[in-house]
Amino acid sequence: MRKVKVTIPAVEEGCYTISIGSGFLDSLWAELEAKYSGLRKFVVTDSNLVAVGHLDALVGDGDSGVYVIDPAGEESKHIDTVVSIIERMEKEFFGRDSLIVALGGGTVGDIAGFCAAIFKRGIKVVQIPTTTVAQADSSVGGKTGVDSSVSKNAFGSFWQPDGVYIDVDTLGTLDDRQYRAGLVEGIKHALIADKGYFEFLESNMGAILKRETSVLEEIAYKNCTIKAAVVAEDPTEQNMRRILNYGHTIGHAVESGSNFELLHGEAVAIGIIGASIIEEKLGIGGGHGGRTGKLLGELGLNLKIPAGIDKKTLINLLKRDKKSVNKWPKFVLLEDLGKALCRDGQWAHSVERELVDETLDALY
Repeated sequence: MRKVKVTIPAVEEGCYTISIGSGFLDSLWAELEAKYSGLRKFVVTDSNLVAVGHLDALVGDGDSGVYVIDPAGEESKHIDTVVSIIERMEKEFFGRDSLIVALGGGTVGDIAGFCAAIFKRGIKVVQIPTTTVAQADSSVGGKTGVDSSVSKNAFGSFWQPDGVYIDVDTLGTLDDRQYRAGLVEGIKHALIADKGYFEFLESNMGAILKRETSVLEEIAYKNCTIKAAVVAEDPTEQNMRRILNYGHTIGHAVESGSNFELLHGEAVAIGIIGASIIEEKLGIGGGHGGRTGKLLGELGLNLKIPAGIDKKTLINLLKRDKKSVNKWPKFVLLEDLGKALCRDGQWAHSVERELVDETLDALY
């Protein structure tokens, strides 16, 4: 048998900039045109962004293809939307000399990023997040994908953006429920990596709920700094990056179990409380549960699993979690407030089924 060895040259280390500020959305298109002068632009957004005027503010009289996801939100986060976007680009003769511009929240960013990853085997994408959850988390780090009929993000790829532009003024048009739910990702970042940031959130919740610009810019900076550091260590989630899923193991199950009637942040808040219960039972975590519950409570979030979600359904969803080994998930846990637990070099940990059962019971 003859053999030929294929050597893949090392990929040059990539980097990109996250630009954070306020009031620059209507001048951003000129910057994109100058920076990507050789690329045709294709904007992916949703009907909510069109309705509040953000698409017009960004593009103005600029030359761009546009795909508007409708209905907006998780309901459209499936493979058929991806196919529709890619086929629209093909029909309008977009090729590898294209740039996808993702204007919107986490769903828009995930879908647009996935399209960029697979269109013509990969083109550039820039992210312009307009929601608290997207500005805190999903626009940074290159996780892209869509849901299957069975679980969240079953189809996906790691595809880093070429740049991220965060204008916190876009949060002014976000409805209160979406705004508050999205803040949960910032609380998660503080819990896993920065006690001082957690204390900042505790001290400034009034200003945060009033959407004061200076506080929102500080939150965006803190969130992106924490996430960028973790992604740099582990860009494809082989180990350490899993800490960004704190609260998400139970949270994703609750989100899916609600048929996405719960927002992502609402479900993750429940998952964070679940993780704190597990920690308490294991004698770790520094006893942060009370403070964390109080901070999440100030957002007006329900921290109990809705009665209509069957526990058996949640167990089945947990078995399909992306961190599962032998059909049971590993959990990200805290060693102390502001410090994720690492044991034997691992950042996600085995938790006995019985303990998880007890935790789910306590969350109803």
